[in-house]
Amino acid sequence: MRALVIVGVLGALALAFVVYALVDDSQKGRTLAAQCPEGWPVVDLTLKKADDIKITVYNATDKPALAESVANDFANRKFQVLKKGNSKTAVDKVALLRFGPEAVASAHVIRAYFLDEADTEYDPARKGDVVEVVIGDQFKQLATSTEVNQSLVELAAGGEPKLPPQSCPAP
Repeated sequence: MRALVIVGVLGALALAFVVYALVDDSQKGRTLAAQCPEGWPVVDLTLKKADDIKITVYNATDKPALAESVANDFANRKFQVLKKGNSKTAVDKVALLRFGPEAVASAHVIRAYFLDEADTEYDPARKGDVVEVVIGDQFKQLATSTEVNQSLVELAAGGEPKLPPQSCPAP
């Protein structure tokens, strides 16, 4: 009986050691980085909360003060609105989201606020974690909280944010 207790304790310690080693692996992610071709950007696919997402908002319509209004709506939903203004180019869609490797996951979240009707424009050379939101002619309003949650569920059903072509996931 005593030997059985000792074996059980040793087994539990071994299991704890294995779990610790896997969780605290100092080389985790190095194999991904080593397999990433030179020059390909590393993309952050970690979903963020609204208060961790930085955006700029531009109005590409003839409706006055639309960027201000949409920026306020985003700010009221806890987004970090860094800038707002008018766009120099027209957008015939609901919206256009422009972003780089550091903002892929943030753009994924913002798409839900447009019920996945916003076009996306990924630029691998774009620096920073800011998503540029360009409001287009077909925009009516941001989705309600309930609609956003439903849209996020639908986007999640399609999987995590998609890894853009010729990029590597961050470790």
